[in-house]
Amino acid sequence: MIKALQLRINLNQERQADGLLQKAAFDLGMKPSEITGIKILRKSIDARKRQIMFNYKVEVYINESLPENSEYQFNYQDVSKAKPVHIIGFGPAGMYAALRCIELGYKPIVLERGKNVQDRRRDLKAINQDHFVNEDSNYCFGEGGAGTYSDGKLYTRSLKRGDVRRIFENLVYHGATDQILVDAHPHIGTNKLPKVVQNIRETIIRYGGEVHFETRVTNFSIKDQKIVALQLLDGTELDTEKVILATGHSARDIFYLLNDKNIKLEAKSFAMGVRVEHPQEIIDGIQYHCKGEKRDELLPAASYSLVQQVNDRGVYSFCMCPGGFIVPAATSNGEVVVNGMSPSKRNNKFANSGIVTEIKAERDLHKYEHFGPLKALEYQKDLERLAFTSGGRRQSAPGQRLTDFVEGRLSNSLNETSYQPGLKSAPLHSLLPKIIGGSLRKGFKAFGEKMKGYYTEEANIIGVESRTSSPVNIPRTDSLEHPEITNLYPCGEGGGYAGGIISAAMDGERCAEAATTNF
Repeated sequence: MIKALQLRINLNQERQADGLLQKAAFDLGMKPSEITGIKILRKSIDARKRQIMFNYKVEVYINESLPENSEYQFNYQDVSKAKPVHIIGFGPAGMYAALRCIELGYKPIVLERGKNVQDRRRDLKAINQDHFVNEDSNYCFGEGGAGTYSDGKLYTRSLKRGDVRRIFENLVYHGATDQILVDAHPHIGTNKLPKVVQNIRETIIRYGGEVHFETRVTNFSIKDQKIVALQLLDGTELDTEKVILATGHSARDIFYLLNDKNIKLEAKSFAMGVRVEHPQEIIDGIQYHCKGEKRDELLPAASYSLVQQVNDRGVYSFCMCPGGFIVPAATSNGEVVVNGMSPSKRNNKFANSGIVTEIKAERDLHKYEHFGPLKALEYQKDLERLAFTSGGRRQSAPGQRLTDFVEGRLSNSLNETSYQPGLKSAPLHSLLPKIIGGSLRKGFKAFGEKMKGYYTEEANIIGVESRTSSPVNIPRTDSLEHPEITNLYPCGEGGGYAGGIISAAMDGERCAEAATTNF
């Protein structure tokens, strides 16, 4: 017999090795010895009240053994001689598109402008220490895409776009901890995700697919509304029948290429703002009601999610990284972009989060209308150049104490930071456009009311957080093809169809299924 239960246990019960078993037996009115196993389906923490509770969704097995294997199986087969599908980009969308092609009996040929995960590390070191950006290998470009070295958070609200569990199970199949199958806000971690990504690449190659690094697509040959060949940076041309475009939200050269060829694009609303960084102990104290004390060892570094409407415009936290780092996410020299990440243990002494506000393409960008569908992209670029200049024309970023930003004064000194290239004090309250700066200042004040202690001079804000999503949409039909180029499948974050690792992976699978239909 299998019984489904919702269980709530406190910290003391969680500390006991058999705490969950005892609670399940009590709720079912039976002896613990009658329970042969408990399968945890979901786990979350409820810290709204002083007594912190752990919520479990479980299946209790009574006189019945737990299943040993996952119900998910991945039918990978030899596709070395099968029809090819070209996939441009090897982030989550491109990786999962390639894996799905193999299951469907087609050969994925992946073209990735960046380097593999190991070689990427040297280029990340160059950004942090030498302030030099390799425009093909950085925190955004390379094996695994932006997610590989930008946290590995797996939370998604895109539950209707595909089988979320299947995506998680495939990550576990490739080496991720099975804890991601139960955590309410699953996370792999920047230190562990590279190995998972490498394992995915090895699966693709083992079954006959191809993955080509340092291979940038620079042009398309188009005939009769189809891409017939891909031109590479080294001059090579590859004939093609199906193209999945999974280049991510920062591949601006692809947007320019499509626009130059008069291939339909649309400006897309997105969000921009700053990173805010607090000592983790402040956030722990607020969320776990333990100000002045260390959080309990059973509790993870505390996170938060905040949203406030300011003058009919949303201001909200984005990509919150407890126990994490702020990293330089520029993809070109001459710009400064910040992002956040956390290692698997989330044990750094800082908490950071993007705090961003909506930029609505249809009403906010009148001065950029002459850029047509690229107007939001050009607005984004201008703010990143501004951050570069105000940060000292290096990868050091403009920073300001949170209270100084809100109250409109230059910071005479800045707090310690996790951002390795360093900070330069700058008046972000006056440098940011009013539409962003004004909204953020009011938003921060409201957040301080919602989380007592959040609004503090011990926090820095750092600019700019500008790559929350693509500022360009590449349209597609219900069959997932571009409406004008019928064998082009815009995919993932770069097309405007995803907002994170899991939603991008699901979209990759969908595009693979669409591209291989009626091949």
